Amino acid sequence: MFLFDTEQKVASIGGIKIGGQPGENPTVLIGSMFHKGDRLIESRRERKFDREKAREYIRRQEELSLQTGVPGMMDIVANSGEEFKSYIDFFVESTDMPFAIDAWNLAPKLEAARFVAELGLVDRLLYNSITPWGANNREEVAEIAAIGVKNVVLCVFDNDDPTPSGRVNSLTKLMEVVREGHFEGVLVDTSVLNLPSTSFTLLANYEVKKQFGLPTGCAVANGTYAWKEAREKWDNWGFAGLDAAAHGIAAVLWSDFLLYGPAVNARWVFPAVAAADLMTSMLFYREAGAVPSNPGHPLHRLFPDFVDKLTNVNKLSG
Repeated sequence: MFLFDTEQKVASIGGIKIGGQPGENPTVLIGSMFHKGDRLIESRRERKFDREKAREYIRRQEELSLQTGVPGMMDIVANSGEEFKSYIDFFVESTDMPFAIDAWNLAPKLEAARFVAELGLVDRLLYNSITPWGANNREEVAEIAAIGVKNVVLCVFDNDDPTPSGRVNSLTKLMEVVREGHFEGVLVDTSVLNLPSTSFTLLANYEVKKQFGLPTGCAVANGTYAWKEAREKWDNWGFAGLDAAAHGIAAVLWSDFLLYGPAVNARWVFPAVAAADLMTSMLFYREAGAVPSNPGHPLHRLFPDFVDKLTNVNKLSG
């Protein structure tokens, strides 16, 4: 009922596993830094930012990941290659965490990918993303493959069909080109428009895993942040509650990774997703007949005594 007959692929980025059967591996959370409106930024032109606060965000995510067992990455956003280099230099000096490079325009992303390759860090890199509205996907795929990029995100959506089937059709077309890159890991972002239509996104996750077996996820924060009236109605605490709930639900419903928005949100998103992963692990146990083998899973990290009990039950029943 919950697990898939299709073989589920698992990507490995900087030692973090993404994908597999639901409940097998924890949901990977990807925060955002240096995005539009990020208060860390003091001057993009001069590439000045609040380094102390940025390190605080990184440390908080590392601590929450260690406490909960939910793996974390960071999505680095920039508008130019030089800006990317400044942020990437800072990031890799501050942490061993994997990271994504994210920009609206292709040229800065390519320059950032080349820079990461020069640093010898492509194993930690996630290229975010190849899109159906790219001017020339075939050239982009060829170029990043030549650079040595190993893991990519495909952002799928069809303007003429916003339903789950539209996203699947979009992926089918993109995969015809992306296969030429022979990437080690292909992740699928099934696109969020607003909070209620996130259900379409999560149903698309199911279809992608069923038909392709690829790791899937989405940016739930795109939906929660688009609902600006929520903060007006229920203040920041209310927003934190609905944002945590949305991410927890998405984690249960076939999301292998979630782009959770500004890194400041980590304090409520990590516990929420840890709770979701704990419950999903029992759905996995019910069908697979075993607890998740990943030793870093929240189930092992937070409820080791319960794991021992389930293991003993299996031994007795066996």
